[in-house]
Order: sequence, then structure tokens, then C-alpha cells
Amino acid sequence: MSEKTMTVNEYLDGVDPDFRTELERIRKLVIELVPSVEESMSYRMPTLKCKDRALVYFTASKKHMSFYPSSWAIDEFKDRLQGYKTSAHAIQFILDKPLPTELIEDLVLFHKRQIDEDRH
Repeated sequence: MSEKTMTVNEYLDGVDPDFRTELERIRKLVIELVPSVEESMSYRMPTLKCKDRALVYFTASKKHMSFYPSSWAIDEFKDRLQGYKTSAHAIQFILDKPLPTELIEDLVLFHKRQIDEDRH
């Protein structure tokens, strides 16, 4: 992936095709959940924004992918994230163990509620 990546599509064009399929699934799901999201690149990661705030980020590395739904969402659903490597802001996953659709929905909708409530 180039340092000059400017759009989400350009980013995804540089991702391993198998990873791209999974990231496209996440992208589509988030857009279905929050149709008003705007796509951008932030911190060299695809970013879906809501009310001019990052709702989620997602990335691909050589051996895994990461989903960034907010530290609040990760904390809220930490019991359901057992079995995934997590940090304060990210959830790492692999093709053999993708994030379940229902979990992504819950993480995204929880963070959207936090944004709607103007939590900072």
C-alpha cells in the first residue's frame, strides 16, 4: 500500500484479495447500519465517519486485519471479544476467525449511540 493512499478504494486496491473481501463485508455492513456515514482516510486507515467523527476504522496487515470501533465499544463488549486479540482501541482478527456480523452490528451501533449523545 502506498504512503500516498487517498481514498478507501485505493487503500482496498492494495490489500490482499482475501482480506479485501472481508474488509468490504465490514464496510458494507457499517454503511447499511449507518447510511449517513462518510468515507475518508485517517491515520492511513479507511475511516467511516458519523457527524464528522470517526465511527470505525479498519485495516489489513500481512497476517491479520483490525477493526477499530472505539475503546468504549470494546470495553462494553469485552466478554464477547474473548478469543480475539484486543487493545484499548482495536480488535485483531484473521480470515479463519472473522468478526461475526452480529458483533460488528452491536459494536457499531453502540459507538453510534455514544456519538449521538456527544460523548467525548
